[in-house]
Amino acid sequence: MLVIGILLLLSIGAGIYLYRLIFQPFILSETVYINIDRKRNYEKVVAQLKEEANLPSEQLFRMLAERMNYPNKVKSGRYAIESGMTMPDVIRRLRSGTQSPVNLTFNNIRIAENLAGRLSQQLMMDSLSLLSALNDPANAEKYGFDAYTFIAMFIPNTYQVYWDTSIDNLLSRMKREFDLFWDEERKGKAEKIGLTPLQVSTLASIVEEEATYADEYPVVAGLYLNRLYRGMRLEADPTVKFAMGNFGLRRILFSHLEIESPYNTYKISGLPPGPIRIPSIQAIEATLSPQQHRYLFMCAKEDLSGRHNFATTHAEHARNAAAYQRALNTRGIYH
Repeated sequence: MLVIGILLLLSIGAGIYLYRLIFQPFILSETVYINIDRKRNYEKVVAQLKEEANLPSEQLFRMLAERMNYPNKVKSGRYAIESGMTMPDVIRRLRSGTQSPVNLTFNNIRIAENLAGRLSQQLMMDSLSLLSALNDPANAEKYGFDAYTFIAMFIPNTYQVYWDTSIDNLLSRMKREFDLFWDEERKGKAEKIGLTPLQVSTLASIVEEEATYADEYPVVAGLYLNRLYRGMRLEADPTVKFAMGNFGLRRILFSHLEIESPYNTYKISGLPPGPIRIPSIQAIEATLSPQQHRYLFMCAKEDLSGRHNFATTHAEHARNAAAYQRALNTRGIYH
C-alpha cells in the first residue's frame, strides 16, 4: 500500500508539474507579432515563437499543437502574442486565424513605384505585383479612374488592414475610403471652385510640390485658381520636374520648359491629366478652401528659405524672379 501511495503521489506531482508547464504564461515586455506568410510553414512558426516570443517549452508546444491539430491548420496572417497568454491560448489564436490588423500608413508619395514599395513593406504583398496592378489600365477603369488619375484613389491616412490582405481587397478598400472621404460636403466645395474631386487632387498635388510650408497651401491654391479662371497656363515648375522625372532640379532652365509632356503646364493649358504626387489631406483641404486674393505669380524667395514672394503683376514678378536668379548665381546653383 505504501508503494502504491508513493506512486500515486509521484503521479499527482508529475501531473501538477506538467499542468504548470503547459499553462505557464508567456513572459514578454511587450506584445510580439508573428507573421505567417502564404507558405504557412509550421516549422517557421515554431522558430518565430522560440526566437521572438520566449516560447516556454518547445517540446510541450509541439505536443499540444499535435493534439490540437494545429500543424494541419496553419493560417497566414499577423498574430499578436501577448504576455500572460498560455501555449493553448496561442495555439487557439493561431489555429482560428484571429489576426491583429496592421496600422497601414503612407504619405509623402510621389509615384506608383513609391506607393507599391511603401505598402509592400507593411503587408504580405509583393511590390512588383502591386505595381503591376497599379499600372494596369483595366484596374484603373474598374474603380472609376484612368491611368493618370488612379493614384488619386489613395488618400493618405492610417488604415487598419490585415497583413495578408490580397491586392484586390486592398484596392477595393482604398476605393471605399476614397468614396467616404469625398463626401457631399467636400464635393460641394469642389463644385464651388469649379473642379471635380479628381481635379482637386491634381491641383492639390501641384500645390503641395510647390509649397514647402503648409501655411502657404491656401495662398498657392488661390493663385493657381486665379490663373485657371483667367485662362492662363499654370506654368508650375513642379509639373516640369515631374515631366522630366527629376524632382531634384533646383533651377528650371528654358530648355526644361520645352519638354513635350501632358504634364508640362508651361506648354499645356489647364490642369495636367492627373496628380504629380499623392496629395495629403491637408493639401486637398487647402485647395478646397483657397485663400481669396489677386495673386497671379509666385517665385521662390531669394533667401532660399522655401517660402515664396507673390505678385499681382508681371513687372513685380520679374523683379522677384531676378532677385531669386541672383541668389542662385551667388550660391553657384546652375541646375
